[in-house]
Amino acid sequence: MRNILIFGAGRSASSLIRYLLSKSNEEQLHLTVADLSLNLAKAKTQDHPNATPLALDIFNSDDRKKAIENASIVISMLPAHLHIEIAKDCLEFKKHLVTASYISDAMQALNEEAIQNNLIFMNEIGLDPGIDHMSAMKVIDEIRSKGGKMLLFESFCGGLVAPESDNNLWNYKFTWAPRNVVLAGQGGAAKFIQEGTYKYIPYSALFRRTEFLEVEGYGKFEAYSNRDSLKYRSVYGLDNILTLYRGTIRRVGYSRAWNMFVQLGMTDDSYILEGSENMSYRQFINSFLPYHPTDSAEIKTRLLLKIDQDDIMWDKLLELDLFNPNKKVNLPNATPAQILEKILTDSWALEPDDKDMIVMYHKFGYELNGEKKQIDSKMVCIGEDQTYTAMAKTVGLPVAIATLLILNRKITTPGVQLPIKKEVYEPILKELEEYGVIFNEQNVPYFGYNPDLF
Repeated sequence: MRNILIFGAGRSASSLIRYLLSKSNEEQLHLTVADLSLNLAKAKTQDHPNATPLALDIFNSDDRKKAIENASIVISMLPAHLHIEIAKDCLEFKKHLVTASYISDAMQALNEEAIQNNLIFMNEIGLDPGIDHMSAMKVIDEIRSKGGKMLLFESFCGGLVAPESDNNLWNYKFTWAPRNVVLAGQGGAAKFIQEGTYKYIPYSALFRRTEFLEVEGYGKFEAYSNRDSLKYRSVYGLDNILTLYRGTIRRVGYSRAWNMFVQLGMTDDSYILEGSENMSYRQFINSFLPYHPTDSAEIKTRLLLKIDQDDIMWDKLLELDLFNPNKKVNLPNATPAQILEKILTDSWALEPDDKDMIVMYHKFGYELNGEKKQIDSKMVCIGEDQTYTAMAKTVGLPVAIATLLILNRKITTPGVQLPIKKEVYEPILKELEEYGVIFNEQNVPYFGYNPDLF
């Protein structure tokens, strides 16, 4: 039996573990699922004869090294900053490594040593990053193989609530890490390029500069810009492209509403609010409003945010129970962002029967034989339940498929890498279709831009 060691049995690991266990007999696999919580590891392995749950503290180097030494290949589904010690152990014991996380500088620094040891350290092989890389490179490579010249690439992705579970005014629920949602867009201006001109959107304006998208059968969406759309320009071989933009998908109206929190200052994570533990929801919002001897918090909020009496933005705030004087924050030494996360989690947590949804949308503009053309590629994935979510499926399945391809020597290029080579993306995308992760590619009129307006 070939032993696959999986670090982390959290939400993103459910579909990964199920896939590998389903292949375990025919592929002669044994899974060791290591987590700080033995109960969580047991819940994910479900007493399968080809799986061993293991209680393991990642900071216990002896236990970690022993587990890695006994593995045929290692998967880390832990937070990104914890990968590096695992990677170093994989070098020591000559083991391949697979993660869904962005390649850190520390991980990239191991590239030469990985190549020297003929080891594959596959990273960014989840959803975003991951499926976005693979589905984009497939079409870009096809365009280039015909002699086409890339002019435009726009890529959008979002984790949303499925239509049948979409029952609040925000058309949104937390399907992944709430903290990442609250802090989205912070840390510098969004940067992208349009028609050869660099564009920048400061955080204060980010959620009022959106692009609209239509997905057949699912209606209209909007997208706000990611912080750095140019990160993969050279990686994708798009250094001379005129337009390169990456964004996050939400339902129409979400961004305008979220902007209220930005303008109030509720998403700030840089300072602590005094007395936060005993603060009520009403006191929290009032702490961002000017003092007035007679006006209520409601009136002050309306005036500050210029919310008309018939504006649905007001109903969205009321739905969150923000003005409740009896609900307590109960978070000591909390930042505004942490308190906002707590309040939103009260309203936006998935119910037991709720399902999530992933939407991915690419636009490829190119010139071929003097004619400008465009391909739009769209993918929608609906979750099964709260264990096998669309997010868990689209993050975990690419990791699992890549792991098996590496074990079976179908992926052979060594080094620290992301999945942009044909030997990686072609078989993975093909197998993902069997699990409902299918991209619908359409030839559409070239979108382009009018350079006179830029």
